[in-house]
Amino acid sequence: MLHLSHKFIVHCSLLGCSCTPSATHLPSLEPSPKKPLSPPLPLPPCSHREFCPKPLESRPLQREGGVNNYVKGMKQRTLSKEASVKGKALHTGQEVTLTLKPGAPNSGLVFRRIDLFGKPEVRPVSEMITELERKTTVSSDAVKLHTIEHVLSALSGMAVDNAIIELDASEPPIVDGSARPFTTLIHQCGIVEQAEAREVFTLTHPITINEGSRSIIALPFDGLRITCTSADDRGIHTQHLTIDIDPETYEAQIAPARTFTIYEDIEELLKKGLIQGGSLDSAIILKGDKVVSKEPLRFKDELVRHKILDIVGDIVLSGIRLKAHIIAVRPGHALNARLAAAVRKQWQEFKAPKAKAAPANAKIEAPKAPMGSALDIRQILNALPHRYPFVMVDRVVELTEDSLVAIKNVTINEPYFQGHFPGQPVMPGVLQIEAMAQAAGLIMLRRGAADEAPKVVFFMSADKVKFRKAVTPGDTLEIRAKLTKVRGRIAAAECECLVNGETVSSADLLFTITDSGAEA
Repeated sequence: MLHLSHKFIVHCSLLGCSCTPSATHLPSLEPSPKKPLSPPLPLPPCSHREFCPKPLESRPLQREGGVNNYVKGMKQRTLSKEASVKGKALHTGQEVTLTLKPGAPNSGLVFRRIDLFGKPEVRPVSEMITELERKTTVSSDAVKLHTIEHVLSALSGMAVDNAIIELDASEPPIVDGSARPFTTLIHQCGIVEQAEAREVFTLTHPITINEGSRSIIALPFDGLRITCTSADDRGIHTQHLTIDIDPETYEAQIAPARTFTIYEDIEELLKKGLIQGGSLDSAIILKGDKVVSKEPLRFKDELVRHKILDIVGDIVLSGIRLKAHIIAVRPGHALNARLAAAVRKQWQEFKAPKAKAAPANAKIEAPKAPMGSALDIRQILNALPHRYPFVMVDRVVELTEDSLVAIKNVTINEPYFQGHFPGQPVMPGVLQIEAMAQAAGLIMLRRGAADEAPKVVFFMSADKVKFRKAVTPGDTLEIRAKLTKVRGRIAAAECECLVNGETVSSADLLFTITDSGAEA
């Protein structure tokens, strides 16, 4: 292992000082019905008291009465000011400064890369996960974030809903390998309530994920309880713990637990370019049945507690604060990520509007052929079958037998900007093609006789597609389409999109017109 000296702002978190909140500072916790919580092992006295958080009794915001109270009917919370910590990143080995800053209501936990042009921001969710070997990595376009689970775990475990996590590199500092430096940082910032209510999701049905000898299950539960069994492939260092997660319990019983690895894996990890910033200052090493650590173990079952720490951080990627009983056997980041994705899917399905069944004798309104040389949005909706969020034409300013000029106003409220280059929003090229297709379809519909059966246009193919310039929020997209060939029900059109008179995209489109199948 590389032995690297660190200079950190959060001194006491590295030293494992007795000022860091421990079971002696807390009211007694209700023991698990299967196994009582083991208190932290004695820690050396602290000589850096000015950097340590005060005992919990002096922090009224933390005294929320346990999990059932703090996730039910509570307000959102953020930080009252900013604070920073410096150190070396575990895997890249880079020196990095992490700064926690207050976040706006409903903004969530957002990373900001100040070392990149435009200071792009990313709110990580499960769809962004790209790497899971010994860390959780997310990518949004050109922005990568490595090993984000510890800081996310600290913020979530301390019931902070909204915050900006500012980094001048791609990976937070590992500090001492636990989440305790970040909970200390959170106390330096202070926690304040916001006016908006906190949204919490209770599972609607169980989730089960299996990977060989590993598994993770999530059950509906009024709170967040985690039951975890940790063991390596050799069947040694087996540990088990059940714990209810609330800010006080998390800070005292989970946050101090450090990351660990097996001695025999170190050389291979270094060859892969991982753990370049690792040392005994930031990890526990398991060598056979022995534990190698620069300081004494903070808990007799520190390994399983760190597994729970990772679970708390990884499920943040579901995008919603969760109420569930999670039961994990030999979990890792890959298993945790699959759980986060399953929770996110269930939550999105739950909040999606339920379609009402139409009466058996109800008529489906048929599209109507557009009339006139210009169309407003009501006439466009009458002609096209598309509805939000797939209406790509706002207004038609000129319409003839074989050509059209239309307008699409591109605003930051477009739903695709949430996930497409969120740090630097860009309209997807495929949606520009869709706008051209809808515009060309309006020309074909215009050619139909008023007494004909209702028609609908289907896009068939695109040729000579070119994208020349990015379309961003605030742009007005001018869509021009001209029919070049009509043969029966098949038609071809040359189309282009312009912004400020400059072509940003173009394509030759082929489409067909058919009866709509709806009643007039």
